[in-house]
Amino acid sequence: MPSKTEYSRLFNRTIEALLPLLAVPVALLIGAAMIYALGVNPLQAYGTLFQGAFGNVSGLTQSLVKATPLLLVGLGVTIAFRGGVINIGGEGQLIVGALAATAFSIGFSDLPRIILLPLTLLMAALSGAVWGGVPGILKARLGVNEILSTVMMNAIALQLSNYLLRGPMIDPAEIERGTQIAQSDLLPQAAWLSRLMPRTLLHSGAILALIMAVLVYIFLWRTTIGYRIRAVGLNPDAARYAGIPVQFYQALSLILGGAFAGLAGGVEVTGVHHRMIEGLSGGYGFSGIVAALFGKLHPLGAVPASVLFGGLLVGADRMQRVTQVPSALITVILGLVVLFVVSSEIWARRRARRRETRG
Repeated sequence: MPSKTEYSRLFNRTIEALLPLLAVPVALLIGAAMIYALGVNPLQAYGTLFQGAFGNVSGLTQSLVKATPLLLVGLGVTIAFRGGVINIGGEGQLIVGALAATAFSIGFSDLPRIILLPLTLLMAALSGAVWGGVPGILKARLGVNEILSTVMMNAIALQLSNYLLRGPMIDPAEIERGTQIAQSDLLPQAAWLSRLMPRTLLHSGAILALIMAVLVYIFLWRTTIGYRIRAVGLNPDAARYAGIPVQFYQALSLILGGAFAGLAGGVEVTGVHHRMIEGLSGGYGFSGIVAALFGKLHPLGAVPASVLFGGLLVGADRMQRVTQVPSALITVILGLVVLFVVSSEIWARRRARRRETRG
């Protein structure tokens, strides 16, 4: 028979595991109060939201399309956070990855598909890695706060995109028509990701993202480099005492985080839009942070979290059309989810410290 102490430990662990899961319903309850204040029935609004996200094949596939870049960005965020650094630069890294994928595929359009598509995605990942590596090196060499530097790199990437899409990379047809829409020429079809279902936007990038989630799990928990990254994140002083070069692995974490965000940009270009457009990022760089946190900073936990939040983003548009509730409310709800998840983590750690003190 388990002792009273063992029952107590099991109870505490169960409570601590369930707390983050309560973040979504609590955030939805607060959102319901806001919807009610707008004069709309919350049940009708949320019913419309979930119907639009998961109620039919079109909504479900679109939710998976939205979940794909969220998952890839979330994997990068997971690696960075596990390495003890905070990557807020996913938005800029995604934009740079999309730009690189566009420029490379158009510039080397004569290559066969079997070579062009993998190299296009590789260029996207490498560009994101470079963009994430700049804050990583600044932190490792000069002690620059990575939160500030990654946010600043977002602004630089956005301005770079605006310049290129209105200048060197603008679609020649836009110049001929005189419309001057900020978008690139179409990518060659050899660089398009294949569709998984006809008459939908669901593409093979979703499978790639799932494979990457498994690979990141293996990398972090089954390799020496992954162990060192996690050791640095858990206790940099202890890691340094054990001979692990802390600064190197912090920089590496941001580089890898940037690579996954850049890959997300490449997948979005080759799988959905087939050209670089203004506003392509769609806030994935920030929403991916929410998915990673809700997934408990675990690569496999980020999978259902990304699908859930992708569905919320899709359903928000339908909710706005049917009930006139602003889709921006979902951004508020996602922010509340982050707040509650982080709060639950802090509360769980404090409880653990109290138990250690008493025990």
